[in-house]
Amino acid sequence: MAYEAVWMQDPAKLNKFEFIKMEKDGLDVIRTIIEKYALEGYDSIPEDDMNRFKWAGVYEQKPRDGYFMMRVRVNSGVITAAQARALASIGRDYGRGLVDITTRQAIQYHWLQVQDLPDIFKRLEEVGMYSYEACGDCPRVIVGNPLVGIDKDELLDTKQLVDEVNDYFLMNRDFSNLPRKYKMSISSSIYNNAHAEINDLAFVPATKVIDGEEVIGFHAYVGGGLSAKPHLAKELDIFVRPEEVLKVSVGVTTIFRDHGYREKRHHARLKFLVADWGVEKFKEELIKLIGEMPSKGENKIIGWQAAYYDGVFPQKQEGLNYIGLNVPVGRTNSDEFEQLADLADKFGDGTLRTTMSQNILLSGVPDDKVEEVLAAPVLQRLTPNPKNFMSRTVSCTGNEFCNLAVVETKERARRVAQYLDEQVELDEKIRIHFIGCPNACGQKQIADIGLQGALVKTPEGMVDAFDIAVGGILGPNAAFNQPLKGRVKGDNVGDVLKQLILFYKEERGEGETFHNFVNRVGVPAFQEKLTAILAAS
Repeated sequence: MAYEAVWMQDPAKLNKFEFIKMEKDGLDVIRTIIEKYALEGYDSIPEDDMNRFKWAGVYEQKPRDGYFMMRVRVNSGVITAAQARALASIGRDYGRGLVDITTRQAIQYHWLQVQDLPDIFKRLEEVGMYSYEACGDCPRVIVGNPLVGIDKDELLDTKQLVDEVNDYFLMNRDFSNLPRKYKMSISSSIYNNAHAEINDLAFVPATKVIDGEEVIGFHAYVGGGLSAKPHLAKELDIFVRPEEVLKVSVGVTTIFRDHGYREKRHHARLKFLVADWGVEKFKEELIKLIGEMPSKGENKIIGWQAAYYDGVFPQKQEGLNYIGLNVPVGRTNSDEFEQLADLADKFGDGTLRTTMSQNILLSGVPDDKVEEVLAAPVLQRLTPNPKNFMSRTVSCTGNEFCNLAVVETKERARRVAQYLDEQVELDEKIRIHFIGCPNACGQKQIADIGLQGALVKTPEGMVDAFDIAVGGILGPNAAFNQPLKGRVKGDNVGDVLKQLILFYKEERGEGETFHNFVNRVGVPAFQEKLTAILAAS
């Protein structure tokens, strides 16, 4: 079916990558890796199949000299202790011990070689995990509530729904050739902790009175996404019962497959189709596929906490707690991951939970065991009580490993956060996101302060620099941050941010958040401040 959808369009209007996908399904590369390339080595891989490696969840690592990055799917971020140990051992054996947490709750490795991949696939499958379709033009990992099943603020437990939708789409050749990447979010948290507005398809908690009874279900959003041209998802006028989530997911994905744009890779995401059609037409086409649906009910999203959980919190299960740990810029290692798995088994419910803020939660810890967990050596670095700026700093992979990034981000973000914690006393936690290229894996558009890497010419040559944007937020008043003019050299980022943050500190009202301050004083006030800072430097 996927190929038929492609051929319905004029071949002259297809980008060249569409012909690569027609020639061989991306999923076919998985067996080719196992049976051919792992035996014959890196130099045996042709360019077309190297592009198809994404369907195995694998990218070439910079500088394309035989090493790879891999993403591992984690539904709603929930990982069992056994899975965590398997992930740790794979990282140790093949990835030089590095284990990164992505902004989509996935696990990411570096330094893998093609001959390693068959054993990695096998070891992941043995614990019920997969890297397959973590990348590529297909439905990717489904993000969700990291507190699923334990959250006092969720209307219902969505784990089974996420698993159902994931299992339907994973390795499903009817949907393995979409026009572009496709991201889904399913959460029933009233605090929008799966970032609905930046997904292609998202389900958020809602209620509706039907036949005199209040029904708990979802509203659906379509057409969100970041990259160079970010779009906030639009709410469809439908109410979705829990048992209809899969039906709606299949319908929306079918529309994208059959009607999505395939002429230009940079104009192929679902967001462009939704923007052109509008939500009314999109709903009409959806109803043609899945049948009539009730109109919207009451959206239960009341705010956005950006999926941050510092410290110890009671679960909805009496006497049990979850502990939110800070993973600085999302980078941990095999040893730490194993130690966390041991804590989860010994003191918790046997699970770890990753968040879209690149952090980790320990859950199911009894009241009388909390202090013992807090005393664990691994929690010295992965602390539940991080300093303010380190606790809210997010970073993409950067040009250390990523071929698309033009600047280094991970270590710079860590150093900048450390500098700000040393230089600025502030009771407000400001979210700062670093990205190395317009693809925005670090989600800079939703940050209080977003920084996008660039290069500037100096008498000494080209140097790393960043563009700054301020005022992003999701939730009921979702808005992307607004760019400021004036590129900041990488070495000056810490001091420039310090001065912008001190401007906020000195001028804000009592209890005024950074986002509300930006709204009140306006972007021009920040522009004036940045211009003055740069002129004085």
